[in-house]
Amino acid sequence: MSLYTYKASWEIDTHDYPFYALVMAAMRRADTDNLALLQKAFPLTWAELQERYNAPGGLLRGEKSPTS
Repeated sequence: MSLYTYKASWEIDTHDYPFYALVMAAMRRADTDNLALLQKAFPLTWAELQERYNAPGGLLRGEKSPTS
């Protein structure tokens, strides 16, 4: 880990993002090996990320947009 990485983690923490949003973001950014580890640790989160990625606007069946 570098000082830059440490400070970036502090900056991210100040935004108070939900935990699973951070996990999904990590999955989006991960290299092949780290993605495999994340998929194994959070299989349901990976499945939801894939489902929402392939759904129009990220909305799953029966969901409505929070802006509508």
